[in-house]
Amino acid sequence: MSNAIYSKMIAEALAAQKADLNVIKAKRGGKFVIADAQPYVDAVNGMQPGEGQSPEVFRLHVDSVNAHYEIFSAITETVSCEDDPFVEHYQTPPILEILYELDPAFREAIEVFIKAIGDNEALIGKESIRRYGGFYGPTAVVDFAFVPGSTSNVVNTILKGLDIDKKYKQAILAAKSWGMNTSYGIGGAFAGAIEAGATPDAAIKEEVKMMQFLYDQPVAAQAQVMADAQHSSFDVKKYMEMYKEKIRPAVVAAKEAGVHYANIVTVPAYCVGDIAHHISQSMFNMTKDDVTFAVMEATTDVMEQTLKAGLDAGYKSVYDVLSVATGSTAAAVAYILEKDGFTAAMVVDLLTKRFTNYVQKYPTRGGAAELHNVDFMDMIWRGAEIIDHAPKGAGGKVKGVKVQLGAIDAHDVIGNPQRYTYPACAITVRFSSLMRLADFPCLLTSEPVTATLMTNIIALDPKTPGAPARVCKNCAATSLIKRCAYCNWNSAV
Repeated sequence: MSNAIYSKMIAEALAAQKADLNVIKAKRGGKFVIADAQPYVDAVNGMQPGEGQSPEVFRLHVDSVNAHYEIFSAITETVSCEDDPFVEHYQTPPILEILYELDPAFREAIEVFIKAIGDNEALIGKESIRRYGGFYGPTAVVDFAFVPGSTSNVVNTILKGLDIDKKYKQAILAAKSWGMNTSYGIGGAFAGAIEAGATPDAAIKEEVKMMQFLYDQPVAAQAQVMADAQHSSFDVKKYMEMYKEKIRPAVVAAKEAGVHYANIVTVPAYCVGDIAHHISQSMFNMTKDDVTFAVMEATTDVMEQTLKAGLDAGYKSVYDVLSVATGSTAAAVAYILEKDGFTAAMVVDLLTKRFTNYVQKYPTRGGAAELHNVDFMDMIWRGAEIIDHAPKGAGGKVKGVKVQLGAIDAHDVIGNPQRYTYPACAITVRFSSLMRLADFPCLLTSEPVTATLMTNIIALDPKTPGAPARVCKNCAATSLIKRCAYCNWNSAV
């Protein structure tokens, strides 16, 4: 792979991340309007396929972001805090329905899968009960990987036994992982029915019906999920109708070019979240606090310096660029945590114990309640391992590239916590901001960077599914809860 591709990938990823941060820095504490996201749209419009990259894959990404922004600009001025987590969930349902129209054989495969959901009532029931009761410990029910308790895990289990084309199996799986086909996670209908007084048998039947609905009528299912969540910021049905028509040409072009359906249903979704979610009222509110914003800013500095150091050292593959980007931020956050005398193990223990009590207190908790706590734990767990495996003072390496942790020490706010609390007792300030970010770590992990890099990676191999990641996540929770036997990443369809 040429160094030009690596340089381009890094430039595009950093442009997306910095567009978000610059807007947040200027607007934090203020009122959010859709137009605030224009700099992110500009950054995305600067993305171009390089040598050997599929223009159709890039079109899916770029057209989706522009469609999302244009629709929002037409139908609403802002999005409420309560509604902003779902803005990435309105893309895959329309795209699935377009593919159903374009490829009757795919729709037939979906029919087989829908029937199989009903045939697997025992599995659906078992997994719903386990999720409801917290059997697997902290888990992300909408995780993009195959972790126990996730929807992807259950979908993969059902698909393995079906006699349908492998490419369709992979598309169905991708659509409910990175593709985020609706905001629904397995177990939601079951929990609601049980708490409303239904028998377990009746509750399981409700769950089966809901899971079938997601694939039979994805757009209608997402509209119902949002109605149940009392969404009010805009007309979600109108959004999806408009989006379906705007994205259709890109979907048709990608299908005709032979892009794998798993990539068609995923690339357009993850990239839109910066508009009204990462750049949003909730983000502006959270980052009013100087230290909380500084954590994101300093972590980005580490990532930028480390990615550029990797260019000098020489990358061996495009996946190494992604690993260095996400590994450097993981190490950076773990390093900040350790500055206040905390370790990753302490936080994993704390949040796992909290999870147990949270299940008791809120049995009907939202399907995604612990989603980002899980992301945060996995991130700091990985970051601590990177740092701990390095010689003392070496800072740790990812794919042979030294993580530039000096950017943390050089940040004026991170280096002076005494300015933001009782000065003589400033020993928990940075930690308190990390706990705020544990609920919203999207620019630490970082989602815009991952989305941009994954589009670049998929564009180099568009006929191979890019999601879900068919690897072991080394989940932080497994340090306390030995649930690995229930994971099925190594038997993915």
